This record gives sequence, C-alpha cells and structure tokens, in this order.
Amino acid sequence: MNQYLVLSRGQWDPQASPQQIQDAIDRFYAWHERMVEAGRMKPGQRLARESKLVTRHAVTDGPFSEAKEVVGGYWTILAPSLEEAARLAAENPCLAFGLALEVRPIDEQRCSAFDLTCETPPSRAR
Repeated sequence: MNQYLVLSRGQWDPQASPQQIQDAIDRFYAWHERMVEAGRMKPGQRLARESKLVTRHAVTDGPFSEAKEVVGGYWTILAPSLEEAARLAAENPCLAFGLALEVRPIDEQRCSAFDLTCETPPSRAR
C-alpha cells in the first residue's frame, strides 16, 4: 500500500446551519474511525488557527492564506493508487458542506536539487 496525504481545505458553507455542519463532522469522525480500524487510513489532526511563517528573512505571525486556501487538517490514506485514495477521500461527509480535499502521494525518496519536484521553479523544470 502507498501513503497519500490528505489536506482538508476551505471553509464551511455559510448557508449551512451549525446543526448541519455538526452532523457532517460527527459522520466524518465515525467514518474516519472505521477507516483507521480497517487499516485504510492513519489518524490525522485538525490544525489550530494560529501559525507562524518561517523564512530565511523573518518569522511572521499568520494565518496567511486566502479563505479558500485554508488548510484545516490532515490525515493519511493507505491505498494501492492515487485514484483509489481519491475515491476513498470522496466518501468524506464534510465535502457536502464546502470543504475540499487535496490528495497527494507521499514521496518517500529523498529530495535532490537535480530532480523535478513540487519545489522546482518553473524556469528550471525540465
């Protein structure tokens, strides 16, 4: 099985009631617990609102992202393919209320400046 990082992005639908959102959250936790028990996911966590951005120039208080880019939490899916990982993530009950999920393979290879990666500037991509 391969590992896939799932990032929960976005914000709750402003038209949804708190009761609807809480119901989706409760169903998410029940679904997530079943997937962890079945060995299809690893536990993840919500992320707190406060943050720091650390660069070579400074440490700055956050949050920094636009609302649609906010990362609210993460977990790991264990699946044979990215397609299967995405299919499993699509079962998340919170998707109906404004959240989106980014599913990315975890690359277990060490980083190299000579390889094309997500950090490679477009001008240097081969």
